[in-house]
Amino acid sequence: MTPVVSVIMAAYNGAGLIGETIASLKAQTFSDFEVVIVDDCSTDTTRDVLRAIDDPRFRVIEAEVNQGPVRTRNRAVAAAGGRYLAALDQDDLCAPTRFAEQVRWLDANPDAVLVASATDVLIDGTVRPSTLPAVTTPALVDWMLWISNPLVWSSVMIRADAARRLDPFTRPELLYAEDFDLYHRLRTLGRIARIDTPLLTYRSHCGGASQRFTDTMLASASQVLAARYAEVFGEAAIDRARLVVAHVMQRAPVSDRATLALLGETLVTLQAAFVAQTAPSPDDRKLIRWETARLWARLGRAGLRAGRLKLTDAVTVRPDHLGLGYAGVESLLVSAAIGQLRPRRS
Repeated sequence: MTPVVSVIMAAYNGAGLIGETIASLKAQTFSDFEVVIVDDCSTDTTRDVLRAIDDPRFRVIEAEVNQGPVRTRNRAVAAAGGRYLAALDQDDLCAPTRFAEQVRWLDANPDAVLVASATDVLIDGTVRPSTLPAVTTPALVDWMLWISNPLVWSSVMIRADAARRLDPFTRPELLYAEDFDLYHRLRTLGRIARIDTPLLTYRSHCGGASQRFTDTMLASASQVLAARYAEVFGEAAIDRARLVVAHVMQRAPVSDRATLALLGETLVTLQAAFVAQTAPSPDDRKLIRWETARLWARLGRAGLRAGRLKLTDAVTVRPDHLGLGYAGVESLLVSAAIGQLRPRRS
C-alpha cells in the first residue's frame, strides 16, 4: 500500500547521530509513512546501524559506488512512493507532530507545492531559536528567496507529483546550493510556504565547513540568483548575485561604504521589481518591508563591528524608501563602538 509520506535521506558516515534521527521518526504521531535511506558507501558503522532498524517502514538502499549527497538524495527520491516527500538529513531531529501538521497543511492548500517549518538550532548541546524570520507568509518566503535561503532543507515537505516533474530532482552541478535551486524551480509549479511552529531541530556543526565547501556554495548560489536577476540587471546580474550571496547569505561584513551603497541600491531595485511582479497584499508588503529593514540593520551592524564602516557611512548610505532602515540608532552606536575597539585588541 502506498504511504502518504516518503522520507528521503542520504546517509554517509553518520553512525554517531543517525540513531537519534531514526528515533525521532519512530516517535511521529502520524504513522502512514515510509523512510527511504540511501547509504553512500559509509566507511564507519552507519550500515550496521541501518541494518539493525526493526521497523518495516524503513527501507535501506546500500549504494555500490560513492556518488555524493546530491545524487544519493536523488536516488532516494526515485525509490520513494509517497504522495508527499519529506526531506531529512541524517543528523536532524523531527518534532513528534511534524508529519501530521505538514500533511494537514498540504491537504488544505492544494495550490502549494512545498511547505517547510520553522526550526530550532542545536549548537554544542544547547537548543536555540533560528535567526530566520519568526513570522512568514508565502509572499514573504517568495521575497526572501530572491535574496537568501529562508528554508531549512530538513524541514521541507514537497508534493511528489511536482517533484517528479523536475529532471533531475536536485542538480549535482549546484552542489551545496542544490536545495536553494530546487526551491526556485519548484516555485514555477506552485506556492511555497512555511509553518511558523518549529517542527525540526537542526544540528549546527560549528567549524565544520571547509573553505572549499564555502567557495562552492557561493558559486552555486550565485548562479541561482543570477538567473533570477537577469531580467532586472542584465549583464550585471552575476555581479549583483555575488554581492547578495556574500553579504546577505554568507553574512560577510561589507568592506567599505561604496560596497554598502551598492548593496543597498541592489536590494531596493530587487524589492521594487518583486513588488511590481507579484503585487503583494498591503499586509504582506508591510511584512516584506519589516524583514528587509531587519536585514539592512544586520548588514550595517556587521560592517561597524568589523571596523570596516564608520557610523557616518552607515547612516548616510541608508536607503530611505521601500522600508529599508535601521532598527535603531542605539544599536548602531554600540556596533560602532565595538568596531573601534577591535583594532586595539589585535
